[in-house]
Amino acid sequence: MTRIFLLACLLLAGYAPVNAQQQNLLSGRFTPAQLAGVLVPQAEWKPFPRAGDQAGWAKADPETIKAIVRRAEGFLKFNWPGIPAVKSMLIARTGNRSEYEHISFQKRQVLGVLIIAEAYENKGRFTDQIINGIWSICEESFWGASAHLPKGKEYGGLVDVSAPFVDLFAAETATYLAWADYLLGDQLDAVSPQVRKRIYYETNRRIFQPLMTKRHGWMAANAAGRRPNNWNPWICSNWLNALLLLEKNDTLRVAGINKMLHVLDAFLNPHPLDGGCDEGPGYWGAAAASLYDNLSLLNLASNNAFDYAYKDEKVRNMGQFIYKAQISEQYFINFADASPKPGMAGSMIYRYGKAIQDPAMMKFGAYYLKNDDKANLGRFHFFRNFFSMFMQDEFNSAEKGLPYPADTWWPDLQVMASRDKAGSTGGFFVAAKGGNNDESHNHNDIGNYVVYYNGLPLLIDIGSGTYTEKTFSSRRYDIWYNCSDFHNVPTVNGHTQPPGARFKATAVAYRSGRSFSEMTMDIAPSYPADAGISKWQRQVRLNKGKNVVVEDMFELKKNEGITQHLMTCYPAEPVKPGVLVIHYKSKDFYVHYPETLTVAVEKVPLVAAEDEGIRRNWGDNIYRINFQSNGGKLKDKMTFTIAEQ
Repeated sequence: MTRIFLLACLLLAGYAPVNAQQQNLLSGRFTPAQLAGVLVPQAEWKPFPRAGDQAGWAKADPETIKAIVRRAEGFLKFNWPGIPAVKSMLIARTGNRSEYEHISFQKRQVLGVLIIAEAYENKGRFTDQIINGIWSICEESFWGASAHLPKGKEYGGLVDVSAPFVDLFAAETATYLAWADYLLGDQLDAVSPQVRKRIYYETNRRIFQPLMTKRHGWMAANAAGRRPNNWNPWICSNWLNALLLLEKNDTLRVAGINKMLHVLDAFLNPHPLDGGCDEGPGYWGAAAASLYDNLSLLNLASNNAFDYAYKDEKVRNMGQFIYKAQISEQYFINFADASPKPGMAGSMIYRYGKAIQDPAMMKFGAYYLKNDDKANLGRFHFFRNFFSMFMQDEFNSAEKGLPYPADTWWPDLQVMASRDKAGSTGGFFVAAKGGNNDESHNHNDIGNYVVYYNGLPLLIDIGSGTYTEKTFSSRRYDIWYNCSDFHNVPTVNGHTQPPGARFKATAVAYRSGRSFSEMTMDIAPSYPADAGISKWQRQVRLNKGKNVVVEDMFELKKNEGITQHLMTCYPAEPVKPGVLVIHYKSKDFYVHYPETLTVAVEKVPLVAAEDEGIRRNWGDNIYRINFQSNGGKLKDKMTFTIAEQ
């Protein structure tokens, strides 16, 4: 029997599920005085063994430790570079951010390896290099990324050192220094008490004070009402690390954590109940996953006083998003700026699944526990490594597997996902989206869909390329792959979709049954008034085991031409009127379309700086198929069928 979801009716009735959710889940639980009572005092808190605790370190995974020590030995003569001013200025001069970030990120990664190696060995052979690294980082003018500096001639790509502010990577830096202080405090003091004094001075000046006294944009909704994105929980997790480990004044420590909880709730309160991440699976690792990082640290520092949060429906849904958004082992749904092939932090995902008691999520996380490079501590979220090192026995015995749900529907996110058969990548996979054009990391893509076959891409969402100065500026939509005419949506009367929250899908509904899954929506409101669209109902349907059908029924005020676009990473060519072939891997797929349309296939040149990331994801193989109508009826239907023949 067909299951008809109630979303459409609820939307038409003005249903707003966010308003009915529990607010202030974290900040509303304890008063500041109660928070002080549940937190373990800084002097007594010992989350992981310090240097010299050989019995404690004996419980760490020996293979991981050996690999980290070997890697640290390669850094004994590492030359800690400064970051020249001209590297920072590149963001303003050429739009390049990667040269600055390469130096900054490398220094922190090297320091992290050295810290763990010395904490384990406790022989002092890495201590001087650790001090060199700490001192070098403390002498940097800015701990964050040049791309996050204020714009304008007043700055020119350089920081105003008299006005510190906290971005993602400044907060990450504080975590590295806080763990160095916690794990190696006695060893550092034995060389010079000035090292730890400098760590606290710089962290307090650059992190604690600005966060307590200045409003940062990532802390709450912006002026247009857009809710906070991954910056909020990601920065909060590092803020929390530094406070828990480094702030010896328990009054200031509690005050900081209390404020952090309010900031974190500004992310959690408006987050959709369905748990959908509009930033995509790649950013999930710093969004919902960072929320979990905060919860795991809070519980570790309070004898599980925040354990109640894992029973919250939204927190559970946010975690489960990651495996429900999976297409195949490598590929995930990648609307907006999401990567089609994001890396999975297996141990963190396993721990999140365990916390919310979801066996499917635990199996999924365990599947991605890689043993090939145990010394790779990752670029970010340094503190996750400590949990991983002390859970290896559990990981080794954990059941591994990929759930591959048959059908998923996120009513708030307005995204559907469906595959031919549950638990398998065989056959077709389809995902489609509604939403609006002011989502985080937005692309103008209302009505877009992707089609995969046997776990590999057929019709694609390009996703994002290399980030440059343009990416998050007023020139964002000068970048081709952010625009609707490079998505699987139509251009109508010469008009593409503009950015902005008012450009959205309406009348969104979803149905599924044993043999099909489909999403319908009116995408007319996602176009400007000058496009002359009264109604454009798009239906994306998977007929399981058979084909994918996309049907557009439209009513126009004028019809001066319509172009339907399809994006693929394989060569394509029309074979006869109404039939186009896509040369997919070792077989062909066919797109059946109205014979009245003319077809042109173009290979998209990848020449801009932003296109480097496109080549990494897809190779130099991006094709746009344009189905052109030069005018016609004001009311009509177009049907596209994707099938094996």
